[in-house]
Amino acid sequence: MAQKNFTKNSILENLKKNKIDFLQLQFIDIFGICKNVEVPSSQFEKALNGEILFDGSSIDGFVRIEESDMLLVPDLATFRIYDWGDKSEDKVARLICNVHNADGSEFDGCPRLTLIRAAKEAAKMGFNMVVGPEAEFFIFKKDPISNNVTLTTNDRGGYFDMAPVDEGEIVRREIIKVLQRLDFEVEAGHHEVAPGQHEIDFKYEDAVTAADNIITFKLVVKKIATRHGMHATFMPKPVFGLSGNGMHCHQSLFKDDKNVFFDAKGEWQLSKLCLQYLAGILEHSKGMVAITNPLINSYKRLVPGYEAPINIAWSEKNRSPLIRIPAKRGKSTRIEVRVPDPACNPYLALAVMLAAGLDGIKKKMVPPAPVNKNIFEMTQREKARLKISNIPANLSEALHYLKRDEVLKAALGEHIYNHFYEAKRKEWEAYTSFVHNWEVDQYLINF
Repeated sequence: MAQKNFTKNSILENLKKNKIDFLQLQFIDIFGICKNVEVPSSQFEKALNGEILFDGSSIDGFVRIEESDMLLVPDLATFRIYDWGDKSEDKVARLICNVHNADGSEFDGCPRLTLIRAAKEAAKMGFNMVVGPEAEFFIFKKDPISNNVTLTTNDRGGYFDMAPVDEGEIVRREIIKVLQRLDFEVEAGHHEVAPGQHEIDFKYEDAVTAADNIITFKLVVKKIATRHGMHATFMPKPVFGLSGNGMHCHQSLFKDDKNVFFDAKGEWQLSKLCLQYLAGILEHSKGMVAITNPLINSYKRLVPGYEAPINIAWSEKNRSPLIRIPAKRGKSTRIEVRVPDPACNPYLALAVMLAAGLDGIKKKMVPPAPVNKNIFEMTQREKARLKISNIPANLSEALHYLKRDEVLKAALGEHIYNHFYEAKRKEWEAYTSFVHNWEVDQYLINF
C-alpha cells in the first residue's frame, strides 16, 4: 500500500476488499497522547467526509464542556491497514485526523494543525522541512503473577550487541516487519547503550509525515511488546544509573529537490542558511526544551555522565553539544538536534524547532564557532571562556524561558501555549510538594 494519493472512493474500495469492519480515527492531544474514535463499516462514508463528532471537553487541553462538540477531519494520505501478522486478530484500518470546530473551522488547539501552519510558514519562504527521527525505547518484563510492569530487562546487552546477549532482538524484528507493512522505510534496528534499550531508524520525511510516523511507531512498539508479554516505554529516564531515551531529530530544509543546507564552497560545506537555522535553534533552545522535553522526568536524562546534550553549542564532529553535524554532505547534509526525547508531542516539538530555525534565517543569526573538543571533559572556566551555557536544569526553569520566548509562543498559538503552560506548572507544583522515597531514605533517620 505504497500510495499516498488516496481518494474517498479508493479508501472505501480498500476497506471492502480487505474485509475491514472497523476504522480508527486517530488524533493527538496537546501532551502527545494518541486518541482515537473507532467507527464500524456503517459509518465509513460519514467518517471520510469529516462528519464524525466527538466530545472535545473530555480531552485535556481542548475545550470547555459548554463547547464540547468537535469534528475529526481525516487526512486521506494517512490511510493504512494495521497488519499485525496474526490472522486470528481482526484487521483494523486507521486515518490520522485534524481536529476542527463544530462549524468546520480549524481548531486552534489541534497540534497537527499547529505543525501544518509552521510548515506553511516555511513554504512561504520557499522551504520544506524534512526530518529523520531516532526514537529510543526500553523493553521491560512484566511480573508473571500480577502482570504489573517491572524495571527488569530481558537482556544484558549493550550498544550494537546481538543475541543471545540481546534477547529483545526477536521483538525488535517483529516491530520492523509491522512497520514495513505500514510503508515505513526502515533503515536499521539495533540494541542501544543500556540493557533492554533499543532504537529503530526510519527514513526522513516532510515534517508532518515524520510526526505522523513517530506516533504510529510508538503505537506499534507498545503493541508488539505487549504481545510478547512485555512492556515498552518511551519514558525519558526510567532507570537511575542507565542512559535515558532520546529522540535525536535529523533535519534539513529543501527547496524543490535541493538541500539548501549544503554549500560545496562554504565553510564545513554548510550554507549560510544552514548556519542561520542552526543559530536560531541555539538561540531559542532554553525555551524550546519545555516542548521537546516536556516531563519532569525528561531532565533526569539531561544530566552529565550519559552523553546527554546539556550544552548549548554545536559541532561538526563530536556528540557532546546540543547540535551535531553528521559527516554526510550533498543531499544528506543535515543538523542533528540531540536534545528532544520521545515523550514529547512530535507535532509541537517539530513546530517549535522549525520556528526557531526560521527565526534564525529571518534575522540572519550567526552561530558561535563550533566546539570540537569534548565538552563533557571541560572545566567550568573553559566553558565560560567559550560562552557555552547549559540548557535548563528542570521543567520549571524551561517553562520560565518558554514564557519569555515570543517566537515559540507564536508558533504554538495562544490556545496551546496557555493550556500547556498552565498544565505543566501544575505538574511541577504537584511534584515539588510530594515526599519522595529518596527524601525519606536520606532524612528520616538523620533528622
